Amino acid sequence: MRRRLFSSLVAAAVAFAGLAAGPAAARPQPGPGGGPTSRHVCTDRHTPGKAFCLSMVRTDLPARSALLPGQQPEGLSPQDIRSAYGLPPFGGAGRRIAIVVANDYPEAEQDLAVYRRQFHLPPCTTANGCFQKVYSTGTKPGTVDPIWALEAGLDMQAVSATCPGCGITLVEAPTAFIVSSLMPAVDIAGSLPGVTGVNGSWAIAEQAAEGSLDSHFRPGLVYTFASGDVGGVPVYPSVSPYVTSVGGTKLTRAFNLRGWTESAWAGTGGGCSPYEPQPAFQQGFAPCATRSTPDISAVADPDSGMAAYVSTPGNPTVGWQVVGGTSLSSPLVAGMYALAGRPGPNDRPNAYPYAHPGAFHDIVTGVAGPYAALPGYDRASGIGTPRGLRGLRR
Repeated sequence: MRRRLFSSLVAAAVAFAGLAAGPAAARPQPGPGGGPTSRHVCTDRHTPGKAFCLSMVRTDLPARSALLPGQQPEGLSPQDIRSAYGLPPFGGAGRRIAIVVANDYPEAEQDLAVYRRQFHLPPCTTANGCFQKVYSTGTKPGTVDPIWALEAGLDMQAVSATCPGCGITLVEAPTAFIVSSLMPAVDIAGSLPGVTGVNGSWAIAEQAAEGSLDSHFRPGLVYTFASGDVGGVPVYPSVSPYVTSVGGTKLTRAFNLRGWTESAWAGTGGGCSPYEPQPAFQQGFAPCATRSTPDISAVADPDSGMAAYVSTPGNPTVGWQVVGGTSLSSPLVAGMYALAGRPGPNDRPNAYPYAHPGAFHDIVTGVAGPYAALPGYDRASGIGTPRGLRGLRR
């Protein structure tokens, strides 16, 4: 089975490399009139079986190693995000989100402290039991990768933005190889005491044997996975019928009742899986005979990204920076699910949004690859973006 899966991964990586080399992935790209530019953080998309992260950074805004007294970093703040999605300012006590990443991030706790202190969020430390770091093999990974550190920092800070009372467990896998390293880390994450949700902001190209990995996703837990950053192309694990696939939007301030407007982000991955079956909850919603992604969305366009702080040496962008990608929207939604409550012990929480479509902002403008945002479910934004928490519980 492992040999067959590896062969499929080789073929998929070759195919996906061609897609990723196309215009949707050729970053940095200037906006209209020479506006914002951004780049992918994880650029290794050619190694068979190796996952890549889905975060992006703004390149037209220099990273700031420190802020002057009273100075605010560029990018969305937790207050902005809570305002846009109608979230309470506090909550999540007693719930814990596990974030699965590759390699070691030595500065994880100190960077999280800088972020939370800047935005007046309660401390989340090892000492008070809020923050944990777990090595999936029991041994600290031998590699410190500043690129994956940026991914991990973004994930933890995005969870903090939407669920300031949640505990955070960073689960570090020794490598980014999905079969031998990341999926076993997903197993460890889901088995940890108190964990109600697991987030993965990474992906591989789809391949024929991917269904054999779906057994890693247990009922009774929320699994949020980024839908990808090549517009209109679905990726795994986001296409698993047992996870919530989170797409992305562009979020803009507006003079309306909500105070914000959203459109589909061109980079959002999604579409009809050639391999995964359609889950029952998508019947009557998705225009595919198979699994369709994304399920729901949140802000991901780096042009309207979130402020994040990462200090791991070696990264081209160290300090305060503006980050995006579905690596942002996925952990934001993970925090929202945790705010909404614990899932039922036998539930698959990715079905919850389809039972409450009216609890989402319907995204009707913008495109992602070949897919346009339309009234109702679409392959650019899914059901839509959360309007409060009702759509994320039974």
